[in-house]
Amino acid sequence: MTDEIKSRHHSTIHYGWFVVAAGTLCIFAGLGFGRFALGMLLPAMGKSLSLSYSQMGLISTLNFVGYLVAVLLCGKLSRRFGPRRLITAALLLVGLSMACISITENLFFIILFYTLTGMGSAMSNVPMMGLVPAWFSRKKRGKAGGFMVIGSGFAIILCGRMIPWLNGPHGEGWRTSWLVLGLIVLAAALICFLVLRDNPGEKGLQPVGSEFTPGTGAANPFAEQKEPHARFIYHCAALYFLFGFTYVIYATFIVTAMVQERGFSQEVAGNFWSWVGFLSLFSGPVFGVLSDKAGRRTALMTVFGIQTVAYLLVGLNTPGISLYLSIGCYGIVAWSIPTIMAALVGDHVGAQRVVSVFGFITFVFGLGQISGPYLAGILAEMTGSFSSSFLLASSMTAAAVFLSALLPVYGDSKEKSKGT
Repeated sequence: MTDEIKSRHHSTIHYGWFVVAAGTLCIFAGLGFGRFALGMLLPAMGKSLSLSYSQMGLISTLNFVGYLVAVLLCGKLSRRFGPRRLITAALLLVGLSMACISITENLFFIILFYTLTGMGSAMSNVPMMGLVPAWFSRKKRGKAGGFMVIGSGFAIILCGRMIPWLNGPHGEGWRTSWLVLGLIVLAAALICFLVLRDNPGEKGLQPVGSEFTPGTGAANPFAEQKEPHARFIYHCAALYFLFGFTYVIYATFIVTAMVQERGFSQEVAGNFWSWVGFLSLFSGPVFGVLSDKAGRRTALMTVFGIQTVAYLLVGLNTPGISLYLSIGCYGIVAWSIPTIMAALVGDHVGAQRVVSVFGFITFVFGLGQISGPYLAGILAEMTGSFSSSFLLASSMTAAAVFLSALLPVYGDSKEKSKGT
């Protein structure tokens, strides 16, 4: 009888993978649409509402300010209301605020609503990644988180196809785009509410990858909880800052550098960038699995090393195939760092504290995203070329390789073999 129960347990799809599917949809809607759709919408909005470049920049900046403020609240809100309710409410906020932008004429209200969009993006993304340690044992967390983060890649690809079609030839088509995107996010909120659960115990299950012991009941996902060491948290925050600082420099300036310094047309440069979106779909699963098999430290060193090559190739302005290699290296690791960092934090602090700690390091990551393009832009103006900006990014990711090597070994493959 025991063998029959155990066989049935292993022959069915664990509910944790349905949580992952809902998580992919959550990231797709809350972060993908909530943040990455703006770049496709701003040109038409700016023309229709006669916005200046500084006003368009302010819309984007305050969205990110809302994101930064909200990440610091995620831990407290998640403990009080539970991840499922918080994620659902956050997606409702994203969807409704985007829909409101579609009927707004006043710049002040556009900024207000898009700031709320940023807050909703944070309060859906951080607790969603925080569910991974609750539903998955250490040896499966990288894989699970990796499949979640590809939602952003799907959103980028879909926005690139759908928004130009929705905008159409008419000046007010951008309103239709905001409304349709908002409705999709609202549908995602409903699906997440129906599918997500705060921990495996609600379904009478143990975390994916843990040993099944009939008759013992569901495992407590908070049994791993530990008091996080401040030194470890700051170490993770420093690594996440370096990622935020560097990856956004490339994302912000690579197309401009291709057009202005290498003579590519806008269309050709845009096609290059679309390959980044496609390759990014593989980044989370591939390097998430690598972190499960080889360890978080090894995976982080590998990813930061590949990023260093990507930035160095374009920074040195070498001719020929180097640009293709640079874009390939950047795309293939695009969403891997958040995946590995969420798993790493979960390994060390446990399921109960992961949202608070991951929220803090995400805040520091956001500071890197703000400061990176600003400093890189100043450097480009001083030197007359973006090469110096990319070389700055490569030097910082090289430092991140060294910093990753100093991470504690807990969670690496040898240590994991002693645990779950």
